[in-house]
Amino acid sequence: MHRDLGFWGLTAIGFSNIVGSGWLFAAMYAAQTAGPAALLSWVGAGLLCGLVALVMIELGASRPEGGGTVRWPLYASGRLVGTLVGWSVLLSVGGTAAEISAIMQYADHYLPDIYHGHSLSPFGLGIAVALSVLLTALNWFTVRAFARLNNLVSVFKIIVPVVTVIALFASGWHSGRLTDHGGFAPYGYAACLSALAGGGIVYSVNGFQAPLDFSGETRNPRRTIPASVLTGIGLAVLMYLALQLAFLFTVPEHLLGHGWQGVSFESPFGQLALILNLHWLSSLLYADAVVSPGGSAYVGVALDARHTYALAKNRTIPRAFMHVHPRYGIPHRALLLNLAVIVVFLLPFGGWQHIVSVMGDMYLLIYAASAVAAAVFRADPEGDGMAGWVPGLRWIAPLSFVVSSEFVYWSGWHDLRLALPLVLAGLLIFLAMRRSVPDDAPLLTELRTGAWLVVYLVVLTALSWLGTFKGTGRLPAPYDSLTVAAVSLALFFWAVRSGTGQLGRSRTQR
Repeated sequence: MHRDLGFWGLTAIGFSNIVGSGWLFAAMYAAQTAGPAALLSWVGAGLLCGLVALVMIELGASRPEGGGTVRWPLYASGRLVGTLVGWSVLLSVGGTAAEISAIMQYADHYLPDIYHGHSLSPFGLGIAVALSVLLTALNWFTVRAFARLNNLVSVFKIIVPVVTVIALFASGWHSGRLTDHGGFAPYGYAACLSALAGGGIVYSVNGFQAPLDFSGETRNPRRTIPASVLTGIGLAVLMYLALQLAFLFTVPEHLLGHGWQGVSFESPFGQLALILNLHWLSSLLYADAVVSPGGSAYVGVALDARHTYALAKNRTIPRAFMHVHPRYGIPHRALLLNLAVIVVFLLPFGGWQHIVSVMGDMYLLIYAASAVAAAVFRADPEGDGMAGWVPGLRWIAPLSFVVSSEFVYWSGWHDLRLALPLVLAGLLIFLAMRRSVPDDAPLLTELRTGAWLVVYLVVLTALSWLGTFKGTGRLPAPYDSLTVAAVSLALFFWAVRSGTGQLGRSRTQR
């Protein structure tokens, strides 16, 4: 692969992957859940994601590699963990299909024949497939060309929210909104935690890891990656805070008769602009509602190709998919495989859309597996160690693992009950691909080394069923989240001990 990416290219990749169509909705959902205290939730989400990002930054700076988020779990925790994490990442290609579906939903405003009921019509499916082909074609050439086009899209994705905030405040705003209608925290400060998950805040800030998967195509990754990842998170959080303030201060007074929970729009900023007689802004927002998920899908296609390339290097899928075009430095076969997967997820089969959202949640497993990998590499006395860019990794890594586990848990029982069997289906791939990797450790050794991840998934799902995030509520808040934290911490140290032992055995065998 060609090392053509610099700071601004990586920052734009991270920002564009974070900011999809969610910015049009998250401010309303967060206000409904926590009122003005949602501002604290945005700050908290930025800090939590920044904490997780520090671990991944250290990995990217120490071991830069294309699709690194898929490779590091294999190195640190063995083939079973590498296969299960890789399988969940391959299925999360459906997240790109979800962004394309979001484009279709907004395009329905202009092309009413796209849908029959809640499913794409043959006409709509044709447009969605054509868009998928276009996004693949735009990723076909050099990473430098990809970065230049993405930079333009990112500029547009910054300008529209900034114009929205300025226009809403210029149209008039209501003082006292942070204290009226029940006060700053009308539903209690515990609602700030609920807003992180139920208000869509965590998932609006998610996606910051994108630059790390381009670390193998970056000039001077040890210097560029840390700054680009943290800058992407910072820009996104500042933008979301400004949008949240604009929503809180400009919602008409007559809509707040039942408090913040009673404010409901199908298209929050678009309808708010119409109410305030900003018709030009409403038109701009509908246009951006197509461009924003389009930009995220564009980056998603590029990320998916790097992940598939890394999975082929891991031997989770056939090695043929790691072929890189000698002129362009792009894994074309991986791009084509991902195009096929996206098209399958777009087909109007029952339940597919829910599975897509589930696998988008399970992509969060990468964060937990990366925290383990960082601790394993750091603890390995005979390895290359870490770059040392992040001080305090000894305590940051376990804390990052706990935060990542909470992110998975907060996705809710209705998602996790489907995600567990889907991810564990990767066990069949693990068994099937063992024959093609003759230097693997004995089966029982691999199972012992990776058992922590299987237990982790089972325990998280059981706690999700018992807990308050769409579960039975038998384990009340906040004890459910505290239990997840305590169990996750114990599993983290088990995982690190298993990983360091695995590295020692691998070195002895060589």
